Amino acid sequence: MAAATVTSKGQTTIPKKIREHLHLHPGDQIEYIIGENGSVTIFAKTLDAMDLKGLLKTKVKKSVSLEEMDEAIKKGAARESR
Repeated sequence: MAAATVTSKGQTTIPKKIREHLHLHPGDQIEYIIGENGSVTIFAKTLDAMDLKGLLKTKVKKSVSLEEMDEAIKKGAARESR
């Protein structure tokens, strides 16, 4: 468990263990959510674009040439015209 002290201005320092877990860096924003049971959850609101790498898996295994794209379009159009 990580603990912190609240200052007279309502400020606190996020413990290093929590900052590392949320991958927080100076300038990042955090969001607090109050749950129905009164619990509070903290989320990292800002993400580095590199954090999203690999989020969406692709099935594309190789590049497709313009000629191959044109051929696929022609085949699709031929199917629709039937």
